[in-house]
Amino acid sequence: MRTAPCHLEFEVAPYRLSGVVYGTLLNQEVAIAALAAAAHQPPYKAPAKSPVLYVKPRNTLAGHGDTVTVPADAPELEVGASLGIVIGRTACRVAQAEALEHVAGYTIVNDVSVPHDVFYRPSIRFKARDGSCPVGPAVVPRSAVSHPDALAVRVMVDGALVHSTTTGERRRTVARLLADVTEFMTLSPGDVLMLGVSAGAPRVRAGQQVRIEIEGLGQLDNRFVPEGAAQ
Repeated sequence: MRTAPCHLEFEVAPYRLSGVVYGTLLNQEVAIAALAAAAHQPPYKAPAKSPVLYVKPRNTLAGHGDTVTVPADAPELEVGASLGIVIGRTACRVAQAEALEHVAGYTIVNDVSVPHDVFYRPSIRFKARDGSCPVGPAVVPRSAVSHPDALAVRVMVDGALVHSTTTGERRRTVARLLADVTEFMTLSPGDVLMLGVSAGAPRVRAGQQVRIEIEGLGQLDNRFVPEGAAQ
């Protein structure tokens, strides 16, 4: 059962999410290095110079404690733990030095995907399955997060630690990402921009329980169930 996190309320403006979630690809130096020569092959030919974005549409949204369906045609799903940057003020062509002033706060996003090998143009088929974007459990105000670019990120599966990283080692910091993205598009209050998933994202199967912890933001819990299971 989903809790419609687009209606998640929090204590700072704009007080609720808009339902628009943007993902960011290849924003970690380790992830870029892992591509090695593949980034120089067709159709890419060179590593991207601008932010590579995609959209997690409204049908993907789920909340803390909701179940995530593992479809019959994809026995494993990738768990993408990401810092979610919640926009508090309209951001258009903002300077990096002023970018954080447009942030309401931060949350945890689980960017669940069908495993795939397409890096710059991810298919909707892989990224936009129903319920594949749990968000929560709350939005922590920007004032309570002193260093968003140095937060510990942990992924637990069935209680065991399977992935440990940080929000650091990024090609673009939170402020730089906001500046670069708003150079070509406007972000509106309540939108969520993901900082990006680190290399080595774990995979899970139906029947497993996933917990994502980000330092200072709490924990986001979701159980993965087979398609057709009672929820």
